[in-house]
Amino acid sequence: MAPGLDFSDWWAKDTRKGTPVVVKMENPNYSVVEIEDPDGAFRPVEKSRGKNAKKVTWVLLLRAHRAVGCVAWIATLFWALLGTVKKRLIFRQDVAMATEKLGKGKLLFTIIKAFLVTSLMILAFEIVAYFNGWQYFNNPNLHIPRTSDTQGLFHLAYVTWLWFRADYIAPLIQALSKFCVALFLIQSADRLILCLGCFWIKYKKIKPTMEGDPFKLDDVEGSGYQYPMVLVQIPMCNEREVYEQSISAVCQLDWPKDRLLIQVLDDSDDESIRCLIKAEVATWNQRGVNIIYRHRLVRTGYKAGNLKSAMSCEYVKAYEFVAIFDADFQPNPDFLKKTVPHFKDNPELGLVQARWGFVNKDENLLTRLQNINLCFHFEVEQQVNGVFLKFFGFNGTAGVWRIKALEESGGWLERTTVEDMDIAVRAHLNGWKFIFLNDVKVLCEVPESYEAYRKQQHRWHSGPMHLFRLCLPAIITSKIAVWKKANLILLFFLLRKLILPFYSFTLFCIILPLTMFVPEAELPVWVICYVPVFMSFLNILPAPKSFPFIVPYLLFENTMSVTKFNAMVSGLFKLGSSYEWVVTKKAGRSSESDLLAAAERESKTPNQLQIESGASESELTELNQLKVDPVRVKRVNKIYRKELTLAFLLLTASVRSLLAAQGVHFYFLLFQGLTFLLVGLDLIGEQMS
Repeated sequence: MAPGLDFSDWWAKDTRKGTPVVVKMENPNYSVVEIEDPDGAFRPVEKSRGKNAKKVTWVLLLRAHRAVGCVAWIATLFWALLGTVKKRLIFRQDVAMATEKLGKGKLLFTIIKAFLVTSLMILAFEIVAYFNGWQYFNNPNLHIPRTSDTQGLFHLAYVTWLWFRADYIAPLIQALSKFCVALFLIQSADRLILCLGCFWIKYKKIKPTMEGDPFKLDDVEGSGYQYPMVLVQIPMCNEREVYEQSISAVCQLDWPKDRLLIQVLDDSDDESIRCLIKAEVATWNQRGVNIIYRHRLVRTGYKAGNLKSAMSCEYVKAYEFVAIFDADFQPNPDFLKKTVPHFKDNPELGLVQARWGFVNKDENLLTRLQNINLCFHFEVEQQVNGVFLKFFGFNGTAGVWRIKALEESGGWLERTTVEDMDIAVRAHLNGWKFIFLNDVKVLCEVPESYEAYRKQQHRWHSGPMHLFRLCLPAIITSKIAVWKKANLILLFFLLRKLILPFYSFTLFCIILPLTMFVPEAELPVWVICYVPVFMSFLNILPAPKSFPFIVPYLLFENTMSVTKFNAMVSGLFKLGSSYEWVVTKKAGRSSESDLLAAAERESKTPNQLQIESGASESELTELNQLKVDPVRVKRVNKIYRKELTLAFLLLTASVRSLLAAQGVHFYFLLFQGLTFLLVGLDLIGEQMS
C-alpha cells in the first residue's frame, strides 16, 4: 500500500497538472489502480483493491495459525503451572511445621498482601479507564464531572483516584524512591571502588608473602622447633553426610603429629550419628593421629558455645594457633604450611583466612548463582579489605587464629548467631590485623535447595544487625582510629549489611510495581536497567564462566532481597527469629581426592579394618549397619507465600506497564515476577540434567 502522506498543503489544491493515466495489468493476480492526479499516488489505497482474495486468505490463515499456536502455548503453560501448584499444595500437607514458626514474617507477608490487593483494585480501574479512553487528562473525550454533572459513579471514582494519586500518593512515593535511588548509587559506588581495588591488586600482583622458606631442611633436622603447636577444631552437629570426609581430610594435614591436635567437637543429638563419628575418630587414632572426640552434655550457644567449651580445656594452653573447619570443609594436606608461616615475625597478626572452593557449584541453577556471589565476596570484598584495611569479617571456617588474639578479644561469645563476625570485630577493636589468602582454597559445599539456602541467608543477615546493636557502644568508645570506626559503622555494618537489603527490597519489589499505577512517580530507565546490569556485570567478573547467567543472577538477587530484608529487620529489632540457628543441610559431595581415598579404604579387607580399629566382629557389623545410608526420602517441594505474593504483585504491575506501552518496565516486571514465581514454587533448586 502506498504511504498515506498528504502533501496537499505543499502543492496548490486548485491547479491540476498532468494527464490522467490508467494502468491496466493483464495478469489477474494484480488489481487495477487508477491515478487521476499527482495527489492520487499518495492517497491511501483500500486493502481490498491492493490485494487479491487468495493472498488475503493466506495471510489470514497464517495469522490465525500463529494466534492459535500462541494461545495453545499459553494454555499449556498455565495448565502446567496449575498442576505444579496443586502438587506443591498436596506435598505441603505432609510437611511438619513447628507452631512457633507459623507467625514468622507474618507482618511482612501481610504488608505485601495489602500491596497486592491494592494493586489489583487499581489495575481494574486502569483497564476500564484504558478501554474507555479516560487514561489521560489531555484527552478531549475525557469529561471530568462536577458535583452537579456526574456521568457515572465509576467515572467519578476513577477521576477522584487520579486527583488523590497526584496530590497525596505520588509525592510520598517520589520521596521514598529518591531516597532509595540515592542509597542505590552509594552502594553501587562502593562496589565500583572495591572492583577498582581488586583490579589494582591484580595489576600490581599484591598478595601476602612469606620471607624465605620456613620449612627448609638446612636447619637442625628433626628438632621440630620451627613447627609451632597447632590445634585443629571441627565443630559439627548431626552431620551424617559429611563427617567422614572432613575428618579424613583434616587427619591428612602435613604437620608433625606431635605438634598437632585435632578436636572433633560433636554436638549431635542423634545417638547413631555420635556412634559413627566416635568410630571414625577411633579409626584415625589407631593410625597414629592425635585426635580426640568431645561431646557436650549441655548444648547451649550453638557453634559459639561448642567452640568456647573446647577452648576451656586445660591442654589447650600448650598450643599457639587454632585452625577451624566446619564439617563439610576438606582442606588440602599443605593447608597449615601455607597459612601458619604468615604468623612468623608478625606479632600483630591475629587471623589468616583462606578462600572457599565449591565441589557442587555446577549442581543446579541455585548453586551457580551462589557461586557468583561468593566468588565476588572472597576475591573482591575480602581480598581488597585484607590488603588495604587489614580487616574483614571472619568466615567462621577455613581460617587460623592466634589463640592469644582470641583470648585478648574476649573469646567466643554466645550472644549472636554470627560468632565469627563477633570475634573478628572485637579483635579488630583490640588492634589485631588480618590476612586473606586468595590463592589458598578449601573445598566445601553450597546449599543445593532453596529451603537450606533461605535459612542460611536469614542467619547471615539477621545476625550482623543483632551484632551491630551490641557492638555499637564498644565501637564508639574504642581507642582505634576515627577512620576505622567510620569504616566499621558506615561501610561494614550500615552500607553492606543494612542498606543493601533495604533498598533492594523497597526499590525493586515495592516502589517499582507501585510506580506502574502512579505514573507521576515513575522510575527512570537507568535505575531499572542500566545501573543494575552494570553492577551485575561487575559482580560476575570474578566468576567469568558464569556470564551466561547474568540475567538470572540479577533477577534472583532481587528475589532474595525479600528474605534478606525480613532477616535484617528481625535482627535489628531483636525479633524472635534473630537468634535462630538452623544447621545448613549438606548433600555430602566429595572432591576427587576424597573419592580416591574412599575407594582405597573400601578396597581393604575386613580383617585389615578390624586390626586398625581394634573392634570386634560384632561391633564392626553394627557400625556397618549404621553407615548404610538411610532411606532417602523424596524431596518435598514447598510453597513460599511471600515470594508467590510478590510474584503476582509484579505480574499485575507488568500488565499495567503493558497498557501504558512502557517496554523496559514491562519486560523487567514480567521476568522479575516469573523469577519470584519459580522461587515461590521451589523450582530454582531443581537438579540439572
